[in-house]
Amino acid sequence: MSIYVGNLSYEVTEADLSSVFVEYGTVKRVQLPTDRETGRMRGFGFVEMGTDAEEQAAIDALDGAEWMGRDLKVNKAKPREDRGGSGSFGGGGGGRSRDNFSRRY
Repeated sequence: MSIYVGNLSYEVTEADLSSVFVEYGTVKRVQLPTDRETGRMRGFGFVEMGTDAEEQAAIDALDGAEWMGRDLKVNKAKPREDRGGSGSFGGGGGGRSRDNFSRRY
């Protein structure tokens, strides 16, 4: 299980976040997702700790705490939702071909 950390400053680094959570136990991994187009941090991250007890201690202590000028939102991360199978981008005007259009000259 991992911890969701929201409302982060866009200036935060993985090392910054790790240094806050290490006070509550072993930090196994920190992830700070970035926007694909801009490369800018998205304002949230995930922290994975050594045990469930350490994660709960961090959540209890840090949820609502002010850090880097922002009030943190800290809770258990929810499983990622499956966005639907094949990786396609949805429908379109399927089934159209040139034969379906008449040309007038």
